[in-house]
Amino acid sequence: MNIGRIPAKYAMLDPGREAVIDVALERRLTFGELDTRIRKLANGLTGELGLSKGDRVAILAKNSIEYLQTMYACARVGLIAQPLNWRLAPAAMERIVADGEPRALVTSGEYLQLATTLADATSKPHILAFGDDADASYEALLQRAPDSEPEASASTGGHDPALILYTGGTTGESKGAVHSHHSLFMGMLNQTVAERIVPTDVYMLTGQMFHIPVALAMNYMAHGCPLVLINFDARLALEVIEREKVSAFLGITTMLNWMMAVDGFANFDLSSLRNIQYGGGPMPADVVKAALDAFPCTLIQGYGQTEGMTMTFLSQEDHARAVAGDHPERLRSCGREGFVTSVRVVDPDGDPVPRDGATHGEIVVRSEANMLGYWRRPELTEQTLRDGWLWTGDIATWDDEGYLTIVDRAKDMIISGGENIYSTQVEDAIYRHPAVLEAAVIGIPDAEWGEAVKAVVVLKPGTEASEADIIASCREHLASYQKPRSVDFVEALPKAPTGKILKRELRDRYWQNQERQV
Repeated sequence: MNIGRIPAKYAMLDPGREAVIDVALERRLTFGELDTRIRKLANGLTGELGLSKGDRVAILAKNSIEYLQTMYACARVGLIAQPLNWRLAPAAMERIVADGEPRALVTSGEYLQLATTLADATSKPHILAFGDDADASYEALLQRAPDSEPEASASTGGHDPALILYTGGTTGESKGAVHSHHSLFMGMLNQTVAERIVPTDVYMLTGQMFHIPVALAMNYMAHGCPLVLINFDARLALEVIEREKVSAFLGITTMLNWMMAVDGFANFDLSSLRNIQYGGGPMPADVVKAALDAFPCTLIQGYGQTEGMTMTFLSQEDHARAVAGDHPERLRSCGREGFVTSVRVVDPDGDPVPRDGATHGEIVVRSEANMLGYWRRPELTEQTLRDGWLWTGDIATWDDEGYLTIVDRAKDMIISGGENIYSTQVEDAIYRHPAVLEAAVIGIPDAEWGEAVKAVVVLKPGTEASEADIIASCREHLASYQKPRSVDFVEALPKAPTGKILKRELRDRYWQNQERQV
């Protein structure tokens, strides 16, 4: 399997079929047009610029057709795409570029100045720019390159590295998870089974291409489905679903909340929707019920990591049954192992804990969708991949039917007065307050107890709640030692590209020059 050849299949079978719609720039390409541009770019990179198999190509841009083309072109000829998170501070981005040592850097005009600075400070890669305020070097390379199947395409695929995705936004220093053509394909197979993809689907990519959801989007294209690219805005998303007849997308709880809160939501024609997948953590039961009432489609939840793609799924039927009263507690679960994954919950020695729905252990995953390892981090790779199992760092329970319920990240567990407090349990109680849109719970230093529970809360537009209100609400559902000692109200929570809340950023100001116990 060569991931870069995904568009080639439909370029041959149905070249006039629509392949990609770039909403921001109002551009559309067919599979035939897209594959031509991919071939020419691949030939330009390997021919004129002299890149060879294994070389990295960094990408600094927001979602666009050029971004997608570059990822496919790199994969086609054995180059390794290195997407950059444009939300990072320049210093953090410079460290990532220095780590990957790309020989080319593709950028939009929006980031050309930053790209030039990064290039000068690191490996001095060729810069290819596209879009407004750019020098058209990207397009010029395409125009000069031959339109023929690149020679390296025939010998590329399988376990060759294809993609370095940098992770670590929730835990600290970024590290590059390396995926091969094969691991990406196996992750796509997991998604195909879970999402029940059909060739008539139209997929909307709401996340950014510098993270693992780009593989989910490529998977729909592998089925011949059009891909709609947007930079998320709630009203825009609804307008695009209606206009482009979108049938599926991946979102997070906040996205769905904001979409349902758009004025005139009921007036949008969303009848084309077939399925919504959500991730970044379980969705509060009230939001699940509201979403199933508001959107004319099914819901599934996917739990995963950059290192292993999507590992478990809470199915469409699981949601429907839970809302109907059959195992309602499973809405807090992340479901069961995917089609190509084996999942266990184990103790520190690697032995499975009892499947009693109560005993805590760490989730470990064996899967052909797991990464090859961390880029240039052999010691960290050895710690994370052990005897074929990926140790996730997520603490969970599992029951006799294989349903996993994550209780916390190992590093997010709070130890107060010798008691283990799982932040997700406290957050679940906070979400029961009707005014709460988002919540994050962290441990902060406490002279008496070691750590104290602090909640950071975003309220729904037009609602009010006080610190006392939130704590009183939690008191109804938690033991006394578990409830928050204090509550901060903010307009927004810091998030990683996947939608996961960056608790590290919330904790940092409280733990300066101090060391946590976990």
